[in-house]
Amino acid sequence: MKWIIDGHNLIPHVRGLSLADIDDEQALIDLLNQFCRIKRDHALVFFDRAAPGQSGERGFGLVKGIFVPSSQTADAAIAAYLQKRGSRARNETLVSSDRMVQAAARPLHMHVISADVFARQIEAALNQAPIAEVEKPLSDEEVLRWEQLFNQSHNQGETQTRSSEE
Repeated sequence: MKWIIDGHNLIPHVRGLSLADIDDEQALIDLLNQFCRIKRDHALVFFDRAAPGQSGERGFGLVKGIFVPSSQTADAAIAAYLQKRGSRARNETLVSSDRMVQAAARPLHMHVISADVFARQIEAALNQAPIAEVEKPLSDEEVLRWEQLFNQSHNQGETQTRSSEE
């Protein structure tokens, strides 16, 4: 599934994120990457008010960020993107609580969910994800067994080499 996300609309609904944070956009992108990895999805997230010289598209793994210049709003950029996608947009899901953005998606028969509902989905997915086991070092006994196994196979290889040379 592909998620089309109104980034600044979502941030206030995600626990631990705030629009006041300096790195709020990157923090959301990092979180979305984790979510997309778990769900095996992709996301396109729009942010408005890009700093001068910072507008444009950038890839972040499973997430692509669209940084909209200050002369335009993310809402307008999302609406333009959806219009351009046309009927292909019906297989994508829009995440926004903004009524104007939702209205642009409905004629295209897109699935639309609010930012607060999606924030709960992110949290649930991250809480259910298995925690990677930390690799513990081998015990002395395990090291000894590996050494014996290695030496045994190494010695067998030498024996086979000698017998084939004779």
